Amino acid sequence: MSQGVGVVGLYVRDQDEALAFYVDKLGFRVHTDVSGGGDYRWLTVQHPDQPSFQLGLFKPQAPVLDEATAQTVREIVAKGAMPPLILNVDDCRASYARMQAAGVEFTQPPEERYGNVDANFRDPSGNGWKMIESRRGGAGA
Repeated sequence: MSQGVGVVGLYVRDQDEALAFYVDKLGFRVHTDVSGGGDYRWLTVQHPDQPSFQLGLFKPQAPVLDEATAQTVREIVAKGAMPPLILNVDDCRASYARMQAAGVEFTQPPEERYGNVDANFRDPSGNGWKMIESRRGGAGA
């Protein structure tokens, strides 16, 4: 029996805005973009080096959440209160320069710590990312 995580979801305030960020600025590609009827949209992207893994860009809304809960989730995401995601890179400083030139706003430039180089940024919805170049045996080790 084969199992594994195929999709990890992120809540975003606007799916078109999130799609532009992840594709145009981070270099992800669209995997699935379909309407589920009404206002519901199943939108996933993948990193080109990880074709078996998808990142879901989902709006907090029905049928998953009621409107009051969806509003609370939007506020929490906007404040950057969700756990950060990790982007492993071979060269943090080069990735920082490329992404900054593409318009990614960083909350922390590359810094050396614990044998790695890392930087932090947020997506347009407020989701936090930590970009890590590991010097201990490969990216993310």
